[in-house]
Amino acid sequence: MFETIKRKPKIDASDTSGMVLEDIKGDIEIRDVYFRYPARPDVQIFSGFSLYVPSGTTAALVGQSGSGKSTVISLLERFYDPNSGEVLIDSVNLKKLQLKGIRQKIGLVSQEPILFLTSVRENIAYGKENATDAEIRTAIELANAAKFIDKLPKGLDTMVGEHGTQLSGGQKQRIAIARAILKNPRILLLDEATSALDIESEHIVQDALDNVMANRTTVVVAHRLTTIRKTDIIAVAHQGKIIEHGETI
Repeated sequence: MFETIKRKPKIDASDTSGMVLEDIKGDIEIRDVYFRYPARPDVQIFSGFSLYVPSGTTAALVGQSGSGKSTVISLLERFYDPNSGEVLIDSVNLKKLQLKGIRQKIGLVSQEPILFLTSVRENIAYGKENATDAEIRTAIELANAAKFIDKLPKGLDTMVGEHGTQLSGGQKQRIAIARAILKNPRILLLDEATSALDIESEHIVQDALDNVMANRTTVVVAHRLTTIRKTDIIAVAHQGKIIEHGETI
């Protein structure tokens, strides 16, 4: 236990050193990245992976399971560092940026949203420190969640239950979207955000995502065609590389 407490992580979210980009454009570039997960050093995930997403555009990452799509999200959030190559935002290597500062500019919506045993309001407010009621209201409107939240017994103060058991899958996902959008991120990462939903819930959540993707740099990891119809760029990942890349018409 003491060894764990004393351990100095290579990527420290509490480290305040590094550059702070006050007004980022949101250009994303992954340049010739090679990567293996530390827990699986014998498995090569990326071998010369490169991707460029210009500011304000939406890029869809598609490919079979195990092709490294979700690993892109992990590298952009800097949960891991590449073994070689660079991950850049606005042409600055992610390693040179203050981690807390850049994560405040990035919103993440994953396949399985994590909700805490507290109220709807506090689950959303987790996305931004000292968020105001007006900011929370704007976020739930954008996330297409205001109608169902207002119908809950106590509205925003309704308890969601352990892991959000009092809510449906679509409702939980819209709360996760509201949480991600609360800080008005310049970059939005969507990791198969609708893949666990039924068709009806998917349409509602996809409408919410279409609302929040506007005027942001967005990376969408997708399996379903419905999630990539409105993207600007589609990139196909296969065996650790981008093998096809093109703009949508």
